[in-house]
Amino acid sequence: MLYNAAMSLSAGMGSGKMRAWAATTLALAWLLLLAPAARAHGYIVRAIPADRSSLERPPTRLQYWFSEDLEPRFSTIHLRDQTGEILASGAVAAHNAALLELRAPPALADGAYIVELRPAFASDGHVIAESRVFFVGDEVGGFAGNSADDRALPLEALWRALLNVAHFLLFGGSLLYSAVLLPAWGDAQQAGRLPPRVMRRLLRTFVAALALAFAANGIALLQQSMVFFGSDAATVLQQGLWRVVLIGSRFGDIWVFRLILSLFCAVLLFVAEYYRALIPHLAAGIWRGLPWLSALLLGTSMITSHSAGAIVLPWLAIAVNWLHMLAVAFWLGGAWVLTLVAGVALSPYGLAQQAHALRAVLLRFSRLVSPLLLLLLLSGLYNALTLLFSPADLTSSYGRSLGLKLLVALPALLLGTWHHIALRPELATGIAAIGQRLLGDRLSFARSLRLEALLMLLPLLAVAWLSATPVPPPPLLAASIAAPAATTEVAGLQVAAALFPGGPGVNTIDITLQRDNVPVTDAQVVLQFSHPARDRRSPWLPTEPLDSGLYAAASDAIDRAGRWWLLVDINLAAGETARAAFDWDISADAAVQQTRPPAPQHILLLLLLLLLLMTWAGRRLRHMLAPKRVGLPTLLLSLGALLLSLGILLAGGTMIARQQAQYEQTIHPPPALQNTVLPDAHSLQRGAALFREHCSAWQGASDFDALRRRLSSARDDFLYDVVSSGWRDLGACAGTLDADARWHIVNFLRSLEPHPL
Repeated sequence: MLYNAAMSLSAGMGSGKMRAWAATTLALAWLLLLAPAARAHGYIVRAIPADRSSLERPPTRLQYWFSEDLEPRFSTIHLRDQTGEILASGAVAAHNAALLELRAPPALADGAYIVELRPAFASDGHVIAESRVFFVGDEVGGFAGNSADDRALPLEALWRALLNVAHFLLFGGSLLYSAVLLPAWGDAQQAGRLPPRVMRRLLRTFVAALALAFAANGIALLQQSMVFFGSDAATVLQQGLWRVVLIGSRFGDIWVFRLILSLFCAVLLFVAEYYRALIPHLAAGIWRGLPWLSALLLGTSMITSHSAGAIVLPWLAIAVNWLHMLAVAFWLGGAWVLTLVAGVALSPYGLAQQAHALRAVLLRFSRLVSPLLLLLLLSGLYNALTLLFSPADLTSSYGRSLGLKLLVALPALLLGTWHHIALRPELATGIAAIGQRLLGDRLSFARSLRLEALLMLLPLLAVAWLSATPVPPPPLLAASIAAPAATTEVAGLQVAAALFPGGPGVNTIDITLQRDNVPVTDAQVVLQFSHPARDRRSPWLPTEPLDSGLYAAASDAIDRAGRWWLLVDINLAAGETARAAFDWDISADAAVQQTRPPAPQHILLLLLLLLLLMTWAGRRLRHMLAPKRVGLPTLLLSLGALLLSLGILLAGGTMIARQQAQYEQTIHPPPALQNTVLPDAHSLQRGAALFREHCSAWQGASDFDALRRRLSSARDDFLYDVVSSGWRDLGACAGTLDADARWHIVNFLRSLEPHPL
């Protein structure tokens, strides 16, 4: 009888919750679009020179690529010799925010050298200090680097825990209001649709949660400033260093955005309370809208979470982690708020009425939380599999913290399961009956609910500690791949070229010039990359003269693996010019940023999550449509329209992608003929001689000047056709020419293009 009464009090939910969830989904999509691509808790993915490598010659530059962008103001690199003296210092590269580089002093003597790295990662503000060693000449014993500390910082774990408590209370409490308390205890005649004493307790709880959020954000800014500057709290406050972090880091940007959302939430609560009696519907509407706003607050943590660093579908990992945290927030936050509200709400009633009303709320809350447990399991397992790739990762600090989280969550999960079973008489057999005999007489639901809320503090602390613990680097990015390097001699110059790291993406190009083993420091050097398979060339790039005949530039021209040419034009102070050319075989493995396709277990878990969400959405849809008595034809028509709309969107996206590919093929079609002759100094000399011998009729012709003006946009296959068949008033080059001879002439014509030198 009591069960039937409770079930009657638990009937139906309105469509307000669905609108809130729709708004939350749209807001999350907007947040994900604005979120920068990053890898939280970054790590080194490429090092030149590699750790503990022995080099035959001293390096000219040290470069360390990281898995995410760095904060330039707070990232440093130092080079020390065997005695500990600092020889040189570097910073984040201007052309690549994920590269920490240092220009080495000239002619380092044989011995051991220590590289001190202190990168500050832009996404989450973590600063990891480590050192690496390399040797010039033979390896020297007794020298080793220090690995990065992968333990969590207690102060960071503290503010993350406080911030989670605040956000969980806001999200869990606001969703509890609209999805549980209103259907169970709602009264349309009351302001806020709940008794005033309940609304006051909810308001005080939310005000306390916001105050806690502001305090946690303050501690976060202080702690982050201490980490960035390596200072204590007193120094940070006295010198105002926190202002630099606030306006000069990505952490500060996200911090400000989170604070604005919190202030907006506070304003909405003030408006709801001020107009609670005057405009009850406005107040109730504001309370119903709070879940999506608090979900956004949780989303600000997701874009700087471990999931942002996943190498398997990172944006999808963020969304799955967001769902995981929302489920946790409703379970924990809802239970805490229900514990705080239940005593005040039930105080005017007798014991029988209290039991009746409490069961009504608990049944509804339990019914909503139960499917979330499966969501927690699937999403948590997916998150773990995107960050841990081998059994050895379970022994890392992150793996141990994850195990601790699961262990401390077990008691609260078991007690919650007993609540779910004990509330349903039809299930009260076996284990449920044993639980009722053990706890029914001595422990009421109200007390056991408080116990469950208390036990939930342990997994909350574990979640915060896990968020502050770096993940182990993926094995995919740990491989060390040698950067391409080559040397050639032209016009009495020894020209050495090196690409760092030598793969698709941004590369640093180092050119070293020597004459008779003496560095050439008075030259002007420009570079150009060419991809002969597509007949595409980059603009000519000026280089920066560094020490000891080193000239450097950076370019993102290499956008895929395959055969690439690097052309180096040199202009010496004495008026001499020279051309060096290098033929590179670029491997995709040398790319700094790499991803891994989803494994079968990832796809299976994603399908199970999608099935779970579709099942939940279908139930909510049937629940919304049932009171309106929507017929089957109407329902089928609506579903058909929805599927048709999704199909149109999918077809439209496919069509746009196809049109973009066709457009690319139209403006940059594959060459009819591919240049097979490297345009080095020999080819230019040979081409010039062939041009004078076979194309002398072109000299002085107006159309030849027009051809020269078109060289910057002309393709090699077009120039080959001009040499073979002529163009406008320019006839074909005289005599019999084989394919290589024509390509030599094409390379010579290309050298007539207007040049930065």
